[in-house]
Amino acid sequence: MSGKQGKILVIRGGAIGDFILTLPAIAALRQHFPRAHLEILGYPHIAQLALAGGCVDAVRPIEARALAGFFARNGELSEELRDYFSEFDLIISYLYDPDQIFQSNVRRCTPAQFIAGPHRPDEAAGVHATRVFLRPLERLAIFDADPVPRLRLPPDPEGPTGWLALHPGSGSERKNWPEARWADLFRRLLEVPERRFLLVGGEAEGGRLQHLAAAAPPSRRQVCQSLPLAQLARRLQSCRGFVGHDSGITHLAAAVGLPVVALWADTSEAVWRPQGERVRLIRWPKGLRALPVEEVQKAVEAMLAEHAGQEHAPTATPG
Repeated sequence: MSGKQGKILVIRGGAIGDFILTLPAIAALRQHFPRAHLEILGYPHIAQLALAGGCVDAVRPIEARALAGFFARNGELSEELRDYFSEFDLIISYLYDPDQIFQSNVRRCTPAQFIAGPHRPDEAAGVHATRVFLRPLERLAIFDADPVPRLRLPPDPEGPTGWLALHPGSGSERKNWPEARWADLFRRLLEVPERRFLLVGGEAEGGRLQHLAAAAPPSRRQVCQSLPLAQLARRLQSCRGFVGHDSGITHLAAAVGLPVVALWADTSEAVWRPQGERVRLIRWPKGLRALPVEEVQKAVEAMLAEHAGQEHAPTATPG
């Protein structure tokens, strides 16, 4: 690839957070090979973030049926995918492939350089996921790349500006602060009359969002449920701060540059902490469910005060 234009394919499955934590690797490829065509084979509803942010040139959907033969030893390979893989000069895969069966089958289709990356970090090693996903690029002489996911999208002209985003859910109930405490926090934050709120969630958080929304007049809140991720990212980008759990949406908020307060459960902070200069984590000795509302309110007020005082400057915040 060095010194010439070519085609690079990054294969990335996984959830929203996994993809966002792989963005530094994608950004490093773009920086080091600016003239190359850079493409993602992944889930379009997630990979659209990289396309909308100008990080890649194209996204192709992973189709499990077409890929099935690539996970069987000496499997029957889709002719369409054979032709597709043959177009690339460099293929970097973050798929789970412990026996290198997928890698071997791709090599049957193309002489492209193939680099296998981990689909998840080894939590026992205690190395942050972004650095783990960057390591395979050392084979391309890419060292010391920025490990912070950064995503900048065109602004949403219809989105509210300067609102506070709240995401009261996550992909796992054990990562969620109790709904009653969210309601208490929301009531307290509403006591400042000029504040407006973006209530964010997916299908699973519908009940929580509606319960929170009922506590505020429509003029002071907007419910954003199950928005396409690129549209949600643009809405978040115009907010003044974000409060959420250990979730992919919290990683998204940090990636678009928001000040973030993350209510953390028992996931390894060293491996999965959202990256960014304006991220503060709250962990409570007795566990997330026992985290007092007062502690969260204090962190949110501090975040908002810092943002108000340094509207356009990054703020270093403690974990």
